[in-house]
Amino acid sequence: MQITIELPEEIGHQLQQQWDNLPQKLLESLALEAYRKGMITSAQIQTMLKFSSRWQTEQFLKEHQAYLDYTEEDLANDLETLNQLLSE
Repeated sequence: MQITIELPEEIGHQLQQQWDNLPQKLLESLALEAYRKGMITSAQIQTMLKFSSRWQTEQFLKEHQAYLDYTEEDLANDLETLNQLLSE
């Protein structure tokens, strides 16, 4: 899907001076916001941004402080599952 946005000329030039590749920066910002809101997965970010590996995706998320929403309850559940698997 291709999406077009309109910016006032002055603002567009100002942003372009700060970011060499404004379309890429906008795509990255969209991906990060959608990930933080739980709308897309890290695998979808990898596809959107054409990253070559999961590790590149994880590095991108880390650099932008977009951490996985992983609660203590999730950890407890994972530990319980791991313990069950190891005791079999």
